[in-house]
Amino acid sequence: MNPADRPAARLTALSRWSTLPADALAAAALFLATLGPGQVLSGPPWLFALQTALVAPLAWRRRAPMTVLGAIGLAAAVQWALDVQLPADAALLVALYTVAAHRPWRHTLAAALALQAGVLLAAARWAPPGQFPFTVAALSAMAAAALMAGLWMRVRRAYVTSLERDREQRARLAVAQERARMTRDMHDIVTHNLSVMVALADSAAYVRHSAPDRAAEAMEHIAATGRQALQDMRRSLSTGHAPSGEDHLDELLQPAPGIAELGPLAERMRAAGLATRVRVAGDAEAVPAAAQLTIYRLVQEALTNTLRHASGARADVRVEVSSRRAEVEIVDVCEPVAPGALDAGTWVPVPRSVPRGDGLRRDGLRRDGLRGDGRGIAGMRERVAAYGGTLDAGPVTGGGWRVLAVLDLGAPR
Repeated sequence: MNPADRPAARLTALSRWSTLPADALAAAALFLATLGPGQVLSGPPWLFALQTALVAPLAWRRRAPMTVLGAIGLAAAVQWALDVQLPADAALLVALYTVAAHRPWRHTLAAALALQAGVLLAAARWAPPGQFPFTVAALSAMAAAALMAGLWMRVRRAYVTSLERDREQRARLAVAQERARMTRDMHDIVTHNLSVMVALADSAAYVRHSAPDRAAEAMEHIAATGRQALQDMRRSLSTGHAPSGEDHLDELLQPAPGIAELGPLAERMRAAGLATRVRVAGDAEAVPAAAQLTIYRLVQEALTNTLRHASGARADVRVEVSSRRAEVEIVDVCEPVAPGALDAGTWVPVPRSVPRGDGLRRDGLRRDGLRGDGRGIAGMRERVAAYGGTLDAGPVTGGGWRVLAVLDLGAPR
């Protein structure tokens, strides 16, 4: 057994044993309640023993329902053979209720048939003259009531158990969804910021001799990108625990990135060498914060893929939003080299003859550190699916790549 499961097993065993005192107390109450109406106290000693044999087994009724019913039935058979009527026969009804509440259907059916046979024998011996049918009907009604009460209790217990199981399953599903969300966020944050930082570092290394000021500017962008990445990671990994300082608290209280942050995102991409243009149409304030974060991550992932796989391309971002729908389109295309761009040390387009993702610059250096892991598109599809939307990603005629996402903001799943 797993050591972590041992405390739970001990608690389960303790809960089973804890039913014994309660059942023993109930049996004692029934014993006292049925002791006076009969002639047990004024009769011979064996009547007291028979009374005890009828009621005492109820102390173990929930631990061994069938055994308890058999023991009480045996005592009732002795009582029938001795032609003695005792009110303690009510213990048979309690035992039948317990079997119906805790044992399978086949055991319940067998117990009900056995008790019905006892009802017929008891009515045949003790029913008043001419009252046999009425006696059988009355005793059968009491047995049926005990049986139905036990079945109802078993159904209710099964229903409660199913609710608990469903709650546990929902909790596990929520944990899995949260882990998937954190994984997607971490993937987007790490791949985007590292891609930008690698691109800036390559640029700084390339122009460090010819343009030191531009190299220093690139290093400042690298530091700013790193700080932004750390801030996003702290926010994404936050689990609601109290932060250790006011600075961390301020970071966690800052709103998640949304449509308004697409402009700064485009600036960072331009600093990394990807010419980016962003156009937003519609009322962005009408879009929920969670949907805005999804839109931001979609654009971030698409631009990161363009930076990694199509150096020198130009990216056009179009976002159209309303209170019910959002459409996000990211298209990257290659452009001719601007005069003097190579001498200035800026990023330049890759010739169309070079396959996407080859990672070559016009200076002949290879950007192997920017190759992807293939999870970007899959993560984008998961984000779009959360809003019942569609995602279309693929090459466009004449070269380039297009990502089109449509989100249904009216009914997020």
